[in-house]
Amino acid sequence: MTMAEPYRSTPIFDQDSLPAALRDNHQTKEGVWGLIRVLEGELNLTYVQPHSEKMLSPGNPGVVGPQQTHFVTPIGPMRMQVDFYNEPPLP
Repeated sequence: MTMAEPYRSTPIFDQDSLPAALRDNHQTKEGVWGLIRVLEGELNLTYVQPHSEKMLSPGNPGVVGPQQTHFVTPIGPMRMQVDFYNEPPLP
């Protein structure tokens, strides 16, 4: 089984450059998965419905399913990037 390849990635964001849109409720499009990769530091991923939270760190990415409402909160200094897939990624 081959690992899915991302078709697009965001720039690398830090705690200052992380867009407000990612800090507030948002979702991926239909048929799109997001893999949130933390390169340095920590990031809290909050799933809105049903509510749950996951602490992300290097080596512990977060997966967001299609149209799954979520937001992220930096925990101090951090660097992160989001990869987008049109099939479920295998973190």
